[in-house]
Amino acid sequence: MFEYNPEKHYSKETESRSLIRFQDCDPLRHLNNAKYFDYYFNAREDQVPKLYGVEMFEMIKKYQAAWVVYNHNISYVKPAMVGEWVRIRSRILWYNDNTLMVEYYMLDDSLEELKNVMWTTLKYVGLNDGKLREHKGEILDFLKATSVNVDVTGQSIVERIKQLKIRLKEDQE
Repeated sequence: MFEYNPEKHYSKETESRSLIRFQDCDPLRHLNNAKYFDYYFNAREDQVPKLYGVEMFEMIKKYQAAWVVYNHNISYVKPAMVGEWVRIRSRILWYNDNTLMVEYYMLDDSLEELKNVMWTTLKYVGLNDGKLREHKGEILDFLKATSVNVDVTGQSIVERIKQLKIRLKEDQE
C-alpha cells in the first residue's frame, strides 16, 4: 500500500523498454493500432509497483473503488516496427477530485523519434454502485506525489505532440 513520505522524491514518469513482437504486428510489419494499448498498460502495470510500492488491487480492495476508462485520445505519429526496441513512458498529467488523466508515449530506443502519444482519462468509481467517488487518503497522497499537474484543458493532443518533439530535440542537443 502507498505510504507518502514527504522526505522522499517520487519520480513523476515511468519508463519501460519493450520489444515489438511479431504476433502484435499487421502485414506491413507495423505494431497493430489496438496493440499500443496493451504495450502501454503492461508497461505501467510493471513500473508503478516498482517505483511507488503501490499494488493497485490492494488499493481497490481497501477503498472499494477503482478507476475506469472514460476516454482515450491516441495519435499515431511514426510506426513501431516488428523486432524494434522501444521506450514506453507514462505519467499522470493531472487529476481532480474524481478524475485523472494518464499520458503514455512511445519512443524509439535511442529516444530520438516519437512514435505514439495517448491520453487516457479515468473516473474513480465505487465497486458496488459504479458511482463517482472522491480521491482521498492514500489515493490522494499517491496522486499528489506522482502527478506532474500539467493543465491540458483546452490543449489538443496535436499540440502536446509538438511539445514532446521539441523536448526530445532539446534533450539530444
